[in-house]
Amino acid sequence: MKIIKQIAILGGGPSSLFVFKRLVESGHTDISITVFEKNQQLGAGMPYSHDGANDEHVTNVSGNEIPEIVTGISDWVKTISKDTLDKYHINPSKFNDYKVLPRLLFGQYLNAQFKLLLQQAKDKQIKHEVRYGCCVTDIIDHPEQEMVTVVVNNDEKLVFDTVVICTGHNWPKKDEEKIPGFFDSPYPPKKLALKLDHPVAVKGSSLTAIDAIRTLSRHNGAYGKGENGLITYKLNPDSEGFRIVMHSRNGLLPAVRFHLEDPHLSKTDTLTPEQIKAHREGNSGFLSLDYVFEHDFKLPLKKKRPAFYDEIKDMNMEQFVDKMMSLRESMDPFKLLKIEYDEAEASIEQRRSVYWKEMLAILSFAMNYPAKYFSAEDMLRLQKTLMPLISVVIAFIPQSSVEELMALHNAGLLDLISVGDDSYVEPGTEGATYYYTDDKGKKNKQYYKTYVDATGQKHLNFEQFPFASLRENRVITPARVKFKSSDEGLQAMNDGNDKAQTDGKGNYYLNVPGITINDTFEAIDDYGALNDRIYVMSVPYIGGFNPDYSGLDFGEAASEIIVKSIFKDEPATIY
Repeated sequence: MKIIKQIAILGGGPSSLFVFKRLVESGHTDISITVFEKNQQLGAGMPYSHDGANDEHVTNVSGNEIPEIVTGISDWVKTISKDTLDKYHINPSKFNDYKVLPRLLFGQYLNAQFKLLLQQAKDKQIKHEVRYGCCVTDIIDHPEQEMVTVVVNNDEKLVFDTVVICTGHNWPKKDEEKIPGFFDSPYPPKKLALKLDHPVAVKGSSLTAIDAIRTLSRHNGAYGKGENGLITYKLNPDSEGFRIVMHSRNGLLPAVRFHLEDPHLSKTDTLTPEQIKAHREGNSGFLSLDYVFEHDFKLPLKKKRPAFYDEIKDMNMEQFVDKMMSLRESMDPFKLLKIEYDEAEASIEQRRSVYWKEMLAILSFAMNYPAKYFSAEDMLRLQKTLMPLISVVIAFIPQSSVEELMALHNAGLLDLISVGDDSYVEPGTEGATYYYTDDKGKKNKQYYKTYVDATGQKHLNFEQFPFASLRENRVITPARVKFKSSDEGLQAMNDGNDKAQTDGKGNYYLNVPGITINDTFEAIDDYGALNDRIYVMSVPYIGGFNPDYSGLDFGEAASEIIVKSIFKDEPATIY
């Protein structure tokens, strides 16, 4: 059979898995697929391998919330070895799809699924190859030949028709390894297997921070169970000075995972692509954030939770966020954590969703793809107002993590400090000093011998895109959105917003993180032309146009869009 299209998938993690799955299921067999994976395991990526997890780390989703791959989790669990089951204390006869999993075990599941997909490709006689231990160091586009060169390990060069970039998480090191006790991220977590006799500063209070806490706590003490059945924590004798201080801009902990009425967060009640298109045509090409908030959040609540809708129906986005954040900020974060833990327990037991939180997750997912059509004014509102609430509410801390946080706090070994937007960290010869203004307006500085930046995957800028030839030849371009009002754009520049700029022709723009892509994830060049040879679904580099990292859901949805675009098939549902 003649090969019509040679496709390279860069990265072998969960996003790559979904792209490979879509290719195998596309009905096209006259293709050749090459997967490049720098490690020796497919499917797991960073979060579900030793690069991002130890035995103590768990997923924040359960089996029923995972998009369909080949076989379900509960069926797969019955096939794994007794040693593995014993290691993770799993009884397959009692296991169900509503349970979270150890992350490393979930990585094994994804690896097994990828192997099944490879077998499917073989059965369909689709030519394919997996290149393990291959680090892609550059990508060179050849528009005249309509081909792309992939450079491996700075040496080997291979040519493809289409390249899909699925390189996933990236944790650049700036001061780590230069300064003892300073960590630019908590990954890989084995580096935090430290016995310490002093306080540790953790920047952030997200799931990334909880990953760091789970590792650090286990190497300086032990969890047990008290007479009341609650989890307890006791320090090791040689770690008497150990404690953890989280530093959060808003002083909030993430919300606790609860029962989802729709575990896959489908968008049956949200705006259709046709509605979005019609709205943009009547709004100078822009998508209004207020329009999305009204139709993708408030109106679905009217049908499902009318009493709650009546409370908020007259609120705009800022008023709603202020109400919800004020309720959270008015309480001690650990007291609120206990309240939400109890609420989530009841939600799971009764199989009843905390529906406004579920709709907030759906809103975040639904607005992710068309976010590139927000005006700069609305993008600033999104970044300043809505995303802080979303990042707190839809993080979904697993119950076991909550129990450990409460045990540490009850033992007097875990605190959370609200440090505000003007806080900063100054690296020292060892560790770092934290500078912040507290709730009473007092300026503080505190030195920590050990400091961990645990703010999660950052949106990376154009200059940090890892493939130099694409940057230098302007095959890719920095992402930006336009101000609807020139006066607002000029005001932003006059106010010192260094992200605002003008083209000198009366147009004003806001630079956002990452690179420019279109609706089908194709790279856009300096002239605004799409590149149908290069697709980018590496979330750190498209965060400006896709502000919500939705994990497996993102990979599943984006892969459908990309594969339909590769074959010029009927377009997938984009929004």
